[in-house]
Amino acid sequence: MSAELITLASPPRDLKAIQAIDSSLTFPTFTADTAWAIGTLLRARLLAFTNPTVVSISLANSNQLLFYTTTKSGTTPDNDAWVSRKRNTVLRFGNSTWFMHNKFAGDEVAFAAKYGLGQRAGEYAIHGGGFPVRVKGVEGVVAVIVVSGLKQEEDHQIVVQTVQDFLESTGVDLAALEAEKRKED
Repeated sequence: MSAELITLASPPRDLKAIQAIDSSLTFPTFTADTAWAIGTLLRARLLAFTNPTVVSISLANSNQLLFYTTTKSGTTPDNDAWVSRKRNTVLRFGNSTWFMHNKFAGDEVAFAAKYGLGQRAGEYAIHGGGFPVRVKGVEGVVAVIVVSGLKQEEDHQIVVQTVQDFLESTGVDLAALEAEKRKED
């Protein structure tokens, strides 16, 4: 399988557009079986890329790891550091790391200063690939999906497209969810 077989749309850079997509991808439920299904779909798609990547899916409330894999030989402990940093950002700010990246135009110094992170700044990353899992009727982030190893926009977009495809394949009406979300706002 080659990377040409995977077509990733370019993710938006406009904050409202990113937030609209991120918030529209709401699960009816989220279990270990859901994490396994999404994780295996992500891994299968990521095999088309030459870069070794890591996929991590964990619960928000306990850091319980539900799914973890690499796609090829060649990942390093640095990949796991990126997973941790992206996860921390999603959990603290409740948004995808791609949203946070675009909110600060990639300026990590401005990001760290805005939130007074000081020496803890290295615990967070505003690079795409960290994605919040939300469940209908549940407040806050339930779990975090992280992909690390591609370009950050690809890390983000492969998660978005995989979650969209998964939800559509399970009969979730994404357009109806988005319309409902607009009514609430």
